[in-house]
Amino acid sequence: MIDKLLLEVHRLDGMLASAEHPPDLGQPARRRASRFASAKDRDEFVAARISLQLFAATLLNVEPQQLVANYHCPQCGQGQDHGRPGFLLDGGPAPLALSASRASGWLLLAGVAHAPEELRLGVDLESTGTATFEGFDDVALTATEKRFLSTIPDKERDSQRARLWARKEAWLKMTGEGLRHNPAELDVLERRGVQDLHTVGGRALPDGLVAALAIG
Repeated sequence: MIDKLLLEVHRLDGMLASAEHPPDLGQPARRRASRFASAKDRDEFVAARISLQLFAATLLNVEPQQLVANYHCPQCGQGQDHGRPGFLLDGGPAPLALSASRASGWLLLAGVAHAPEELRLGVDLESTGTATFEGFDDVALTATEKRFLSTIPDKERDSQRARLWARKEAWLKMTGEGLRHNPAELDVLERRGVQDLHTVGGRALPDGLVAALAIG
């Protein structure tokens, strides 16, 4: 299935202005957008949702307006403004596996069209400064991961912490558990099914960002 996987990374700045005929995001997303206190955060959220819908339409070779957002949360059910991204097409679930992540004004997208129903994806994009706060290791890393970090030169540790966090987030998005699963009990150093992303579409990630992909 990895050969059918499509990955894209986009800068969100200016995306709204360049969208000539943006698709309807749906009422749940519009309500969520209205709750952002920061105009920048609101615009990035809306731009990310538009980008995802355009991406999904490209994967299925349909018009974006044919898709209706239908996010699924394991706790809240279908039709949410959060959770695993998905769409309806012609009244039924669009045959897609999707994941998306935002960080520092960038958006990472992953998708497989006509995927088996059981296929799940998770991607995560993080700034290398994500994991620099005091106490991060104790709340986020396993004992094995802490020992690994102790072998890394000081100047590289923040980047490696962010990589570990991206792997955890990607895995927990893929499983649907999210942070209901204690990240300090999830070892991702050698976990099969999750990997670092150093390039997307044949190009290196923007400076200051790390990413991970989980497939299961």
